[in-house]
Amino acid sequence: MFDRLTLLALLTGLGLSAPLMASPGSHLDFGHAAPASQATRTIELTLGDMYFEPKALQVKTGETVHFVLVNKGQLLHEFNLGDATMHAEHQQEMLKMQQSGMLTPTGTNHQGMGHGDMAGMTMNHDESNSVLVEPGKTAELTWTFDKAGDLQFACNIPGHYQAGMVGTLAVTP
Repeated sequence: MFDRLTLLALLTGLGLSAPLMASPGSHLDFGHAAPASQATRTIELTLGDMYFEPKALQVKTGETVHFVLVNKGQLLHEFNLGDATMHAEHQQEMLKMQQSGMLTPTGTNHQGMGHGDMAGMTMNHDESNSVLVEPGKTAELTWTFDKAGDLQFACNIPGHYQAGMVGTLAVTP
């Protein structure tokens, strides 16, 4: 049995690629997940069917924000922090999850193969900058913003971003 790193090297050598997923607690260029107890502010967002409310947010560099995400829609939604390039890449991963049966319109199916399933290696929706929220449910994500810049929060479930389920997040010095 290959370990994950060996399998990635093998796939890369074959001209294939496996998506790299951030693990909980990992650092991304713009920040990292944090415990809710470190939050200096709480922001509640409503996730409706094809919209976020509010649609624009502003935070400061170094700020730790506790996001409370309330899904008032009828569909499964995602809250994902990143830039436009990250969202485009993640949308492809989410499409694979949907095609494999892991994502349904209203939830997750853990009996599905998952996406990226190859030689027993199943990728799950476990990025530290992202959370899935089922209809009528509430989820939370706490994030420390390490770098100033323009980000987006988005739902990358196939078709949702394209239908307008994306908001702007300005990180100011």
